[in-house]
Amino acid sequence: MAWNDPQWGNNGNRNKNSGPPDLDELWRRLNQRLRGMFGNRNTEGGGFPSGGTGSSGNLLALLLGAIALIWVASGFYIVDAGKRGVVMRFGKYIETTEPGPHWHLPWPIESREIVNVDQVRTVEIGYRNNVKSKVLRESLMLTDDENIIDLQFAVQYILKNPEEFLFINRLPEDTVLQVAETAMREIVGKNKMDFVLYEGRAEIATRAKVLMQQILDNYKTGISISQVTLQNIQPPEQVQAAFDDAVKAGQDRERLKNEAEAYSNDVVPRATGLASRLKEEASGYKQAVIANAEGDASRFSQIVTEYQKAPQVTRQRMYLDTMQTVMNNTTKVVIDQKNGNNLLYLPLDKLQQLTNQPDSGATDTLLQPPVSPTTAPATMDPRSRDALRSRDREDRP
Repeated sequence: MAWNDPQWGNNGNRNKNSGPPDLDELWRRLNQRLRGMFGNRNTEGGGFPSGGTGSSGNLLALLLGAIALIWVASGFYIVDAGKRGVVMRFGKYIETTEPGPHWHLPWPIESREIVNVDQVRTVEIGYRNNVKSKVLRESLMLTDDENIIDLQFAVQYILKNPEEFLFINRLPEDTVLQVAETAMREIVGKNKMDFVLYEGRAEIATRAKVLMQQILDNYKTGISISQVTLQNIQPPEQVQAAFDDAVKAGQDRERLKNEAEAYSNDVVPRATGLASRLKEEASGYKQAVIANAEGDASRFSQIVTEYQKAPQVTRQRMYLDTMQTVMNNTTKVVIDQKNGNNLLYLPLDKLQQLTNQPDSGATDTLLQPPVSPTTAPATMDPRSRDALRSRDREDRP
């Protein structure tokens, strides 16, 4: 059944009090009452038409009902994901609502404020929007060795407690900026310039984050620091050239130091090894000399004992051993024959080579003295044979 059906809600009965009237009927009555209030005055009596006072009261009640309905409906609100709703009654905190639809007493009794707790907010210290747009009042800091550096960094944070963020501190964003600058100045002031500029960037950022969080928690700002990013660290522009020269000199010093260490690492081990080798050789030579001396002394003692037993034999044996030692160190022997002018030449090196060959008959040829071209190869000088015989007789004991 349609909404504008005259029989809707009446169950087929003409009695209009048995159900709600249709909308067209209500609109028609409203127009009649308005015409009665403003346009259909009775010219004869000079007053309102009959029933005008009751029509005005019904219209006022209808208007008040509509206003009340709108006022009650204004208390409905929806909190999106990642946000929180903070409800206040006459400006005093009442509760914090989670994401979803909610209702509170309309204004002016209660009010609400939606806070985004997942949004990552950023505070820039030492610059604005671009590192080239410097704010020297914030970026210039003093190090522990009394040097000035230009440090620009950014702090990212989120809200962890909407009540503290809204009601405890008046300007929490400005508080974050001041706390970040204070913490960074404290950390930079406790470190050397070289540490801040080069190897200590990550450590400084970590320490600054911890210190900022401690200060913000003491202030009850309801803020959680998520990251501290160092954008630019350098000396002031006024001393940049001098600083570059100092850095270059430091690099040259490190380079020369590394070269010296490399040379030292090359020379010192070799010198140490040479010294160790010489010490070992000296120790070995010492042991060899001592051992040889002890051996010679023992051999001499044994020779003395044998000499006392048989002097002639011992003397002859010593002579033969000595000659054998002498002959082992030479390859050629020349013998001066007695009572003659010829020399006997013994090529010992050739003899040693021939003894290693299967044909040993060539040894006799080498032992013969050189002869003249007219002399037959098989003959030999009688004086040489006599000399050899006389020598054999002398060598006999």
